[in-house]
Amino acid sequence: MESIGLAEQLAAAERGAAAPYVDYPPTPWWYAPSVGVWAAAMIGTFTWWRENAGLFVASLAALIAVEILFVVWMRRRHGALPMPGRGTPPVEIARMWRGYVAALPVVALIVGLVWWLVGVPAAAGTAFVLVTAGLAFYERRYAVAAAATRARLR
Repeated sequence: MESIGLAEQLAAAERGAAAPYVDYPPTPWWYAPSVGVWAAAMIGTFTWWRENAGLFVASLAALIAVEILFVVWMRRRHGALPMPGRGTPPVEIARMWRGYVAALPVVALIVGLVWWLVGVPAAAGTAFVLVTAGLAFYERRYAVAAAATRARLR
């Protein structure tokens, strides 16, 4: 019977722990623009805030329902892949998650500033651009981080 050394056991355990973060299906091309459209629509609903409360609430409810369906689809597609902020990812992925979380208030501040200075439609357009570009950038960088993790754990 062959004995496996402690270092090999630790490496195998680390590879197993990293697997949900680095082994995943490729993101569809429409992912970032779809989330950008959703964010823009969420902000755009505020054009009805004071004009038509029923339309405002119905729009918010519809957008929240779309978000719930999207999250359910993502969880089914990715299996056990933890969402950002959950679990203990490899160091390369943790770095990506910290950058993602740090960017969120910056995007919110920019969109809020545009909303305040220019108005809701401009803020919705700004949200679309920032969210779409930000997610596309994040997805590319995540793929690089996942590849680096896989290479380190070989």
